[in-house]
Amino acid sequence: MSWAKRSASALLTAVVTASAAACTSEDGSTDGTASCVYEVTYDGRTYRDVANVEFTVGARLGAAAKPPCDDTGQDEGGESATTETAYAVDGVSPTAAIAVGDTPDDVQIVAAYSGNELPAEVKKLIAGRPPVQHARP
Repeated sequence: MSWAKRSASALLTAVVTASAAACTSEDGSTDGTASCVYEVTYDGRTYRDVANVEFTVGARLGAAAKPPCDDTGQDEGGESATTETAYAVDGVSPTAAIAVGDTPDDVQIVAAYSGNELPAEVKKLIAGRPPVQHARP
């Protein structure tokens, strides 16, 4: 096989692999359904999910809007925005993070990132939690 054909083949393989990776489902499978980043808007700010943070839910703040997932880049008129209840996170300003969900017992924390940087208040929550213990074989 010539150098040009090998290069074209490698490029095609990379494109297919990237496309498959971009359209993975929440559980990591590549069944063709794409997934979007979990984000909501509240009080003019956009918040994205934060994993593995222990926090205490505070007072009810109001409604947060969850925009539709437009992972194809084409408005097909399918999904519409939904709302979830926004709650304060004890010890954290709502400008930095809120908790969202149907009830205070069923919430997840979301943060108002600055670019890809977590707010300092959320970093303190993460730093304050005990380290995860891993079982040794």
